[in-house]
Amino acid sequence: MQAEFTQRRNLPDPTVLERYARTPDIGPKILFFSGGSALQGLCRELVTYTHNSIHLITPFDSGGSSAVLRKEFDMPAIGDIRSRLMALADRSMRGNPQIRALFSHRLPKNSSQGALEREIHKMIFGDHPMVRIIPRPMQTIIRRYIRRFYDNMDRFFDLRGANIGNLVLTGGFLANDRDLESILFVVSNLIKVRGHVTTIVDANLHLGARLADGSLVLGQHALTGKEVPPIASPIADIFFCSSLDHPDRVTCSLSDRVSDLIQTADLICFPMGSFYTSLVANLLPQGVGRAIGAATCPKVYIPSTGTDPECLGMSVADQVRTLIRYLCQDDPATITPKDVLDFVLVHSDPRVYPGGLDLALLHNLPLHILSTQLVNPDKGAAINAATLADILVSMA
Repeated sequence: MQAEFTQRRNLPDPTVLERYARTPDIGPKILFFSGGSALQGLCRELVTYTHNSIHLITPFDSGGSSAVLRKEFDMPAIGDIRSRLMALADRSMRGNPQIRALFSHRLPKNSSQGALEREIHKMIFGDHPMVRIIPRPMQTIIRRYIRRFYDNMDRFFDLRGANIGNLVLTGGFLANDRDLESILFVVSNLIKVRGHVTTIVDANLHLGARLADGSLVLGQHALTGKEVPPIASPIADIFFCSSLDHPDRVTCSLSDRVSDLIQTADLICFPMGSFYTSLVANLLPQGVGRAIGAATCPKVYIPSTGTDPECLGMSVADQVRTLIRYLCQDDPATITPKDVLDFVLVHSDPRVYPGGLDLALLHNLPLHILSTQLVNPDKGAAINAATLADILVSMA
């Protein structure tokens, strides 16, 4: 089978959208493999139609304040999880705007340790203005988790620039016997998250990459081009390692719980974002490819528009081939490309893809290419979140 290139004029479907807008509590289970901030706008649009979306987040970030917490408490990264929880929180619920503000607050980078500890103390005792305005019982739970973090914090822990939401989740992680899923359940109920947010695995691992020039790069922060200069050679392979000091490859396995989430989804979406560290990293645990292959729902890839430093030298077709390779490597003897990917959704003007589409190569792949208006011409190359939400809900 060759790729079928289609101008989809029946997407989005107004009838489907109207139905789900009336009853989002029974909306479709659209599952995303993602990380980072690329889906924040989409999530805010998605809750109009469904409260059942599923977000499998990568917990491998090695930069920013997450890196300090990971090193101190030997835990997965939680910054991207926090961001996704906030994006899906019920905005009409009393107290949630104040919680979002607190969870986004960062301690000053230029204050002394003593001043920062005094600010933490005010939060613990409910005297901090950002905590005082949060209604109970939400305030009580948040203060309890901040105290648990502080009580377990090393006296030399660097609080400069720390994100308060990350500290709350860390305290909850420690208070729940280091069970990340338990604290995600508590916080999701606390702020009425309109969806299901969890990590692809509950494991304290790091990302490593072998570049085309043979060099090795360890750590997600060294690959994204955000905290350090972008990589100068294309990524040839990405893998898990146990530390930033040793490039030895390690493996981990998908839990039955997450496998069930994948297999029972109504639509599986491989969305835009950092290609390797947000998307492919989610596909590395053993069992992910098999679960996706076993799912009977449609599966769609949405390549990023604009520049992704991780896609150096890659066309959209190269990205699709790489995605299929990682999806099939879980069980190459039985998983075929048709099992794991059905659609590639692209903007109608290929100029928004710096590496090009490479239509000749795309046409040789066993999938359907959906071409539609994803980008507002007057707003750069960013995908329109409302348009994308309408399309995905219509496809589910």
